[in-house]
Amino acid sequence: MSSQVGESRTVVLETNGINVISDAERKGRPRDLFWPWFGANVSVFGLGYGAFVLAFKVSFWQAAVAGVIGIVVSFLLCGLVAIAGKRGSAPTMILSRAAFGVRGNKLPSLISWVLTVGWETVLVILATLAAATVFERLGWGTGTPVKVIAILVVTALTIAGGVAGFDVIMRMQKWITIITGVLTVVYLGLAASHIHWSVVIAAPAAPATAVIGALTLVLTGYGLGWVNAAADYSRYLPRGSSTRGVVGWTTFGAAVAPILLLIFGLLLAGSSKDLSAAIYTDPVGALGLILPTWFLVPFVIVAVLGLVGGAVLDIYSSGLALLSLGVKVERYVAALIDGTIMLAGAVAVVFFAGDFFPQFEGFLITLGVPVAAWAGVMLADILLRRQDYAEAELFDRRGRYGDVQWDAIALVVVGTVLGWGLVTNTYAQWLTWQGYLLEAVNLGGRSGSWAGANIGVLVALVIGFVGTLIFSPWRVRAQEGTPMLRYSDPYA
Repeated sequence: MSSQVGESRTVVLETNGINVISDAERKGRPRDLFWPWFGANVSVFGLGYGAFVLAFKVSFWQAAVAGVIGIVVSFLLCGLVAIAGKRGSAPTMILSRAAFGVRGNKLPSLISWVLTVGWETVLVILATLAAATVFERLGWGTGTPVKVIAILVVTALTIAGGVAGFDVIMRMQKWITIITGVLTVVYLGLAASHIHWSVVIAAPAAPATAVIGALTLVLTGYGLGWVNAAADYSRYLPRGSSTRGVVGWTTFGAAVAPILLLIFGLLLAGSSKDLSAAIYTDPVGALGLILPTWFLVPFVIVAVLGLVGGAVLDIYSSGLALLSLGVKVERYVAALIDGTIMLAGAVAVVFFAGDFFPQFEGFLITLGVPVAAWAGVMLADILLRRQDYAEAELFDRRGRYGDVQWDAIALVVVGTVLGWGLVTNTYAQWLTWQGYLLEAVNLGGRSGSWAGANIGVLVALVIGFVGTLIFSPWRVRAQEGTPMLRYSDPYA
């Protein structure tokens, strides 16, 4: 699937970047997508979402319903975007040029790059905090030295996978899936005694606005955090691969572990207010506090590997997004650049920031709005197309996809402006400017019941999707009716 150094199959360095994958390199079956998506989402961090969702003061059943719907729907969006990879054999942010134009797509590429770099940084932060917490409990060291060692090890693993590329990532994810899957089952067995069902179900039901807020958090924390990279792996599949298989295996592989982990996390967090509060500061490390000492080392392994599995996919896709912006470097150099930024961001949070959750929620919701608007445009554009992409013309602004498609850009801008006006992040001081439309549309202002619902994410998604269906069919038909360019002289 990728170019290799020498003839050995064991030494692999992908040289493919944002280029179209040739037919000779395309192989595998849709079910192969299970491994990267499952491996990236089997992290015990998924247990922490139990406390995050219950922070909306919802009951267990409300949280479970909102969580399952949010996980399945958000990863279904990833599965639908993955169709474009099979049709066009290019990264997601290159295929997006069909909707936004070759240079017009720089806006969503920038959004995608910031999101993926942010996510890989979040995952490295969590792995570092978890390792430091467990090492401290084991008596192996405390304070800054332990955190420095942990952050360097986690960063090295993440960058190594991102630099090596697709083949190594696929192999890593298969082993990460097996190891973390087994150890996570052991963790669930050991932690089960800390669940108190009578306490869990005693929590009263909350208003519908709180349930919507919980649903929005799950949407942005799961599938909407991956949707901008969903075609980066399906692009290696043969053109004749089953479309249903691509959608199904992507959705199933990504969603099955988070659903189980979220339900268990709800039971744990709902059973103990102390544990729920600890998760806010150290979402993964706090989960180790309830374990017997003999399982702490395996817990570190499962925690770090699970988080690295997600970070590796993010750094790979963030490198591709950086290249799609027009940065003229090799793919592995782009991954190194992003890894350096990731390390700097992780250091800033681990050593200088306060509680984790308020900053995390602010990050999710703030970037979730423009990503949702882009996803709406991209999904509708895929739905409107009847033909495969004219791949060479994705790199040539003189081709059918044009230079700048202002209608698509306008939908993202409008969706973002309206969306940010309908979300709030009151505990992150740098985001208190949001929610400026809540009073204007009679939703009670920043202190009303709708403030925490964060419906701006959903509004942005609908604006992008419906707007594209209304304004873009003529453009897509014109693109598909344009004769293919007879030469290949791409420039962006």
